[in-house]
Amino acid sequence: MKRLGTLDASWLAVESEDTPMHVGNLQIFSLPEDAPETFLRDMLTRMKEDADIAPPWCYKLAFSGFLGRVVAPSWKVDKKLDLDYHVRHSALPRPGSERELGILVSRLHSNPLDFARPLWECHIIEGLENNRFALYTKMHHSMIDGISGVRLMQRVLSEDPGETNMQPPWAVRPERTRGNKTDAEASVTGAFSQAMDALKLQADMAPRLWDAMNRLIHSARHPEDGLTAPFAGPLSALNHRVTGQRRLATQHYQLERIKKVSQATNASLNDIVLYLCGTALRRFLLEQDGLPDIPLTAGIPVNIRPSDDQGTGTQISFMIASLATDEADPLTRLQSIKQSTRRAKQHLQKLPRKALTQYTMLLMSPYILQLMSGMGGRMRPVFNVTISNVPGPEETLYYEGARLEAMYPVSLIAHGGALNITCLSYAGSLNFGFTGCRDTLPSMQKLAVYTGEALDELESLVVAPPAKSGTTSQGKPAARVRRAARKKASPKT
Repeated sequence: MKRLGTLDASWLAVESEDTPMHVGNLQIFSLPEDAPETFLRDMLTRMKEDADIAPPWCYKLAFSGFLGRVVAPSWKVDKKLDLDYHVRHSALPRPGSERELGILVSRLHSNPLDFARPLWECHIIEGLENNRFALYTKMHHSMIDGISGVRLMQRVLSEDPGETNMQPPWAVRPERTRGNKTDAEASVTGAFSQAMDALKLQADMAPRLWDAMNRLIHSARHPEDGLTAPFAGPLSALNHRVTGQRRLATQHYQLERIKKVSQATNASLNDIVLYLCGTALRRFLLEQDGLPDIPLTAGIPVNIRPSDDQGTGTQISFMIASLATDEADPLTRLQSIKQSTRRAKQHLQKLPRKALTQYTMLLMSPYILQLMSGMGGRMRPVFNVTISNVPGPEETLYYEGARLEAMYPVSLIAHGGALNITCLSYAGSLNFGFTGCRDTLPSMQKLAVYTGEALDELESLVVAPPAKSGTTSQGKPAARVRRAARKKASPKT
């Protein structure tokens, strides 16, 4: 048996009927030009014929009851895994639109996983317009995080469009890298040894952790310091109780557009993502007459996994940054976000890598306690919204000759945080997945539209338009163009 780490186990502990803690990935493929009518049925048959199930797909909880999930949970190998249960074939009424696909995936994502089985499902969805199909996979967050989930699905894909008879995702084993250690046995002796190692590390890192928490406490008392502390955000429409039904919205941008804006404003790609999300949320809440005077804050997962680590589980830390939703001027809003993320990065970088997991548990403990105590959505949130940016593959990939057109993340939400925005890059595009509570956030799809309009507006402010054909490039300098566009911009965005 394999013991779960503390952070992995916490996702099991906060699971409830209204807050299932699984994450998903939606992949859209175009069928090969010469694909027969039975392409998907044949592919599904081949996938199910492969009985060699690799970790973590073969893992299930040793004890699936509530106590087994909360008290020292561990994984064991399911030797009788039922692929007919885990791998399912669905169809949209032809020709299925992306809206209909979103409705189906929203419904699939709303259903909790069965704790008596390995915690994953894979759905092949045919009937999508323009000769396409989709693959929706979900897995419990205790097994994977955003980075490991993308790598898990990427391992099965190929850069060769001619490759066939490929393995299904659950049959591909991770590459072993130097320094990987085998999992400790889930025994009393092993647990005691792990606890002693953790106590020793905690003692060694205590002074650094104490300094980090003191900086957060100081920033809570002195907001002018620039470091955004937990509970600094207001109570908003995003931060009430949630129900079990989910809604998914997606948006797709060319990565080059965002990079140009990033270069023109001397901002990072993540800063631009936060700006687009903050601007969309400001407009969304203004329309509902519910924009707080205090700026909303974002909880931002930060990957701490080594680049060659092919393992699963959760290896993330967290930053908290302001979204500057109280700023009416777009460029002032972006500048505030840049300053906030810079201070958050400086704060996190002062901690050694070995202390990051302990720091994450300290930072997230109020969030976890809110959920376990039933206070989530009934008091001021630790942060208002989760926003993450996951790097994906840069090259075009294929499965059985079918071209992967796009990948969209489908994430989790919880009481006190009715919205999650996750971005995933792939082959020159940046794909946004908005996961929200169907009842708490009506008309959530508007957020996807508003991020696109926020990008259009920012481009008009900071990127000089290309010179027209037949004219010289000696027109207005870029700075003058930006100032002129800024004067024309509406104060409400």
